Amino acid sequence: MQYELKTQVIEPQRHTFTHIAKRYGDKPASRYLEGSVDVQPKEHFHYRPTWDPSREIFDDSYSVFRLTDAYSFLDPRQYYYAPYVTARSSHHEAFATTLEYIEARGLLDRLPDGWSRVLRELVVPLRHLESAGQLILCNMARFGWGATITQAAAYSAFDRVGNAQVLSRVGIALGGGTADLLGEAKTHWMDDASLQGLRRLAEETIVEADWGLALLHLDAVDRLLYDLLYRHLDDEAVVGGAPAYSLVSQHMSSWFDDNRKWIDALYKTWREDPELGETNAALLAEHGGAAVDAALEAVTPFAARIDELLGDGIGAVDRITTTAAEVRAAHTGEQA
Repeated sequence: MQYELKTQVIEPQRHTFTHIAKRYGDKPASRYLEGSVDVQPKEHFHYRPTWDPSREIFDDSYSVFRLTDAYSFLDPRQYYYAPYVTARSSHHEAFATTLEYIEARGLLDRLPDGWSRVLRELVVPLRHLESAGQLILCNMARFGWGATITQAAAYSAFDRVGNAQVLSRVGIALGGGTADLLGEAKTHWMDDASLQGLRRLAEETIVEADWGLALLHLDAVDRLLYDLLYRHLDDEAVVGGAPAYSLVSQHMSSWFDDNRKWIDALYKTWREDPELGETNAALLAEHGGAAVDAALEAVTPFAARIDELLGDGIGAVDRITTTAAEVRAAHTGEQA
């Protein structure tokens, strides 16, 4: 008896989960979609929160910003756990390699005095601001509505811990391998006049109950600081004899560019919502503009201190003023 081997194709009865098929049709879907869309708890809650019995424990009214369909927002990076962890692992491995290069060649010890003081007095203390960012985004991850939104916020919260660690490692390297400089950085954060506006705004944003408004305030500060510290000063460091600063900046700048993708996509989704877009656009103009004004007020003493340490030719205050006008215009739709 002879047997013939044949290839038999068995068509699956369905190609994805039912809730995904209802939205996108019965066709193969990405793991991001299958693990993110329509998983927000909506019913069968045991009780209302005792601290706010007017709402459900999960409720879409924790922010003035709403969407007709929360899942009209998708993270353009398509991050779920596996690709997120892989991307961040590569990012921090690259930073570790850069830091090893900086330490092996003693580049931090060779920094001009002004640049060294910028790092010690202004940049390293911002690890506390990154920690505040983590708390703000954790609040968004808890009270946001729609898993694609809260998932992006949660990953961004993890990122802020990583950013704080990056700044801490720079501080330890700058301090000769000890944590003494980190203690000094905390003193700067708590006491220096140039940092008190930022500290106050961070603490006020941490306790902001509306997660959408909190995001606007955090984002406004980020856009002024990251552009100033890791783009503008990066360029100045290249020609100012501070290559170690520039080498560190590239990692913070690349993270910021990646993080902007989901935030910009969320703003766009708010504006383009078929039913609530007009309301959301008006709220963005109102609250986004106010957030930029508050951020500019908080960051101006910080930038002024940079001009004092590095010389007025650095133009730090001018840079944040220009950036603030651009961000405000993006929120309001007016000419910068």
